[in-house]
Amino acid sequence: MDSRRMAREIGGLWDDEIVPQLGEYIRIPNKSPMFDADWMAHGYMDAAIDLLTRWARAKIAALPGATLEVVRLPGRTPLICIEVPASAGSRARADDCVLLYGHLDKQPEMSGWSEGLDPWQPVLRGERLYGRGGADDGYAMYGVLAALLALHDQQLPHARCVILIEACEESGSYDLPYYVDHLAARIGRPSLVVCLDSGCGNYEQLWLTTSLRGMTGGTLRVDVLTEGVHSGDASGIVPESFRIVRQLLSRLEDERSGAIADVVLNVEIPAERLQQAHAAAQALGSAVYDKFPLLPGMRPVTGDLTELVLNRTWRPQLAVTGVEGLPPLGSAGNVLRPHTALKLSLRLPPTLDGVRAGEHVKRLLERDTPYGCKVSFELEKASSGWNAPALMPWLAQAVDAAARAAFGAPPAYMGEGGSIPFMGMLGEKFPDAQFLITGVLGPHSNAHGPNEFLHIPTGKRVSQAVAGVIAAHHDASAQGLTAGSAARAGHRAHADGCC
Repeated sequence: MDSRRMAREIGGLWDDEIVPQLGEYIRIPNKSPMFDADWMAHGYMDAAIDLLTRWARAKIAALPGATLEVVRLPGRTPLICIEVPASAGSRARADDCVLLYGHLDKQPEMSGWSEGLDPWQPVLRGERLYGRGGADDGYAMYGVLAALLALHDQQLPHARCVILIEACEESGSYDLPYYVDHLAARIGRPSLVVCLDSGCGNYEQLWLTTSLRGMTGGTLRVDVLTEGVHSGDASGIVPESFRIVRQLLSRLEDERSGAIADVVLNVEIPAERLQQAHAAAQALGSAVYDKFPLLPGMRPVTGDLTELVLNRTWRPQLAVTGVEGLPPLGSAGNVLRPHTALKLSLRLPPTLDGVRAGEHVKRLLERDTPYGCKVSFELEKASSGWNAPALMPWLAQAVDAAARAAFGAPPAYMGEGGSIPFMGMLGEKFPDAQFLITGVLGPHSNAHGPNEFLHIPTGKRVSQAVAGVIAAHHDASAQGLTAGSAARAGHRAHADGCC
C-alpha cells in the first residue's frame, strides 16, 4: 500500500466531492422519527436518501459487481444497502465479509447556535464544516466508499463488503434489527464490523471505541396536594414536593460527589479497560474536561484524569434533563405547589442489563414513600450498553499500522459515555465478529448540540485508516485468522475430535 498516494486520493475526493455533498446533506432537515412524527409526509428522509444514493451509484460503478438498493420494509424507515463483491483475485474466504455501518437521520435543531451558524445551513470555516448531521453521521457512507475506491485504485484486494446506512439511529435504531434479519442472507457472517458513528478524544490520533454505556430513565413525580396553596399557610405543615424529590434522588446519587453507590448499578471494571482509561487520560491531559464549555472558575468533579475517564465510560451517572411543576420565575407566586416532576437520565455501565437496572431504579424510588405522598417513576427507556470483544492479534496489528499511516501516531482506545443501541444488537447477531468502532466527533464538535461541526482532516484520515484495516482484513481472512474463520475452524476441529 502506498500510503501517501492513498492520502492524496482520499483527500482529493473529500475536497472535490464529499465536502460539497455534505454541505447539501446539511441543508436537509431529515430529523429522526422520534423528533419528526410526520417524517414520511415531510419527505426530508427521502431527500437525504436521494442525495446519498445519487452520489453512491455513480461511484460504485468503478467497483466491479457492486450494487445499491434502497430497502423499504412496510411502516419502517428506509435503509441503504450497498454490496461490494470481493475484489478480483481475492484470496479471502468466500463466506467472509466486512459489514460497514452509518446512519443518515439527524438530531433536532437545538437552540444556541453562534452568530453566523445555523443547523440547516452549511458553513465552512477553515477545516471545520458546521451544520447538523455532517459529523453525526452523514460522512459515514462517503468515508467508507472513499476507502474502497482508494483500495480499488491501488488494486489492493479486499473481502466482500456490505454497507448499511440506516435512518432511525437517533431514535434508538428500532428498525435496524428487522433489516438485519431481512437481509441476513445477503449480509452473511461478517468477521469484521466497522462503525463510523463514534467519537475521538483528539484530532491527532485514530480512536477506537471499546465500550458504550447503557441507559435507563423516565419521569419521577411527587404529588403532595390536589392543588396549590398559600406557602405562608402550609409550609412547615405540608411537606414540600421538591424537598421530597431531593430526598428520593439521594437514594440514587450522592449529591456531594455525584457517585451512584448502589451496588446493583455498578460493575467491576475489567483490568484492560482500567489500563486503557489510564493511557487515554495521559494522551488527552486536560482535554478530558476542557473540551466542555465550562464557566470561568468551574472545575471538573475530580482532578484525577483517569477517574474522570472512568466516570464518563464505566460508572453510572445521573442527569436531570427536564422539570415540570415549577412555574417560570416571573410567574412564581408564594404558593406551595402540588407536585414536582423530573426527567431522569441514568447512564449505566457497559456490561449492566439495562432492563433490570431500570426496574431496580423504579423499585428504589417508589418504595417507602416519605410522608405517605404519591411517588411514581414512569420508566420510558432502558437499553444495555456494549463492551467490545478483545482485539484479535491481526486486528490489533492492522489498527496500529493503519493509524500510524493515516495519522502519524499510534491509535488510542477509550470507552464512550453515550449509547449506540445497535452495537449490542450487532454483537449478539454476530458473536464471532471483531469490531472497529471509530468516528470524527472530537473536542467541541458538539453532536446533538449547537455548533456541530465535522473536522475535515479527521474525516480524511479516518477514511484512510478504514482502507488500511479492510486491506489487512483481507490478508488475515486469506490466512484463516479472522474471527469468523477462526471460530469456524475451531468448530470443525471440535467436531472432528468428537466424531
